[in-house]
Amino acid sequence: MKAKNLITMVLAGVFSVSLLAGCGASKTTESSAASSAAQTETQSSTADTTAAESSEQAESNTEESAENTADKTNSETGKTLVVYYSASGNTERVAKAAAEAAGADLFEIVPVEPYTSDDLNWTNDNSRVSREHDDESLRNVELVSTEVENWDSYDTVLIGYPIWWGIAAWPTDGFVKANDFTGKTVIPFCTAASSGIGQSGKLLADLAGTGDWQEGQRFASGASDKEVAAWVAGLGLAK
Repeated sequence: MKAKNLITMVLAGVFSVSLLAGCGASKTTESSAASSAAQTETQSSTADTTAAESSEQAESNTEESAENTADKTNSETGKTLVVYYSASGNTERVAKAAAEAAGADLFEIVPVEPYTSDDLNWTNDNSRVSREHDDESLRNVELVSTEVENWDSYDTVLIGYPIWWGIAAWPTDGFVKANDFTGKTVIPFCTAASSGIGQSGKLLADLAGTGDWQEGQRFASGASDKEVAAWVAGLGLAK
């Protein structure tokens, strides 16, 4: 009887130990699983963060690259300005056609005292232009303005004028003397019934003392917009 009781007690002890071991293993497994899940979640979160940061950096680099390209393009092409003095309207028409073809801005040289048709009568020795031609001291024509807004933003300047006695109409001189053409390409053009452009561009270049002055172009009084546009295209300035 005692032996039977002893066996029963031993078996109970073994069962208890096994039960405790099973519980411990279960807890260990659960703890290990939880730890693994937490680690996986952390790694996933880190991966998501890294991917988001990489995407933001790529987007930032793309935007910066586009901005740099735009800045470089603007720097290389610059802006074009068409400056003109027109006595009878012929030069104004050519200037506007050139500005349209080049997508350029316009600036008109305007005397404080505009020239009338009588003033422009070169066949009359007593007309204003005749007197100014005979006396150079009278050619210092006061202008309404010589200041161009955002002048420094222009890389190329086309400057137009009628031909008076083989040279640029002198109201043009005041604008040229008043401005600094450093770093700008300057291309003169003129209108005339029969005269050529002659040395008018060179004389203006000498008067300016700055700028890269190019060979100019003469247009007849009745030059067409198509002819002007072809000239602008030949300069590589067509929009």
